[in-house]
Amino acid sequence: MEDKKSFGSFIAEKRKALRYTQKELAHQLNISETAVSKWERGVSQTKGY
Repeated sequence: MEDKKSFGSFIAEKRKALRYTQKELAHQLNISETAVSKWERGVSQTKGY
């Protein structure tokens, strides 16, 4: 569980440094806002492919 939170914190930190909202980041990555939110909260991680 800690790895997911660390990953989420990393994503949030980088997103904020770029001054992107979750919606803007999702659009740039062609994914849903929900996916970004889940990553940042440590609920889900990216698939490793």
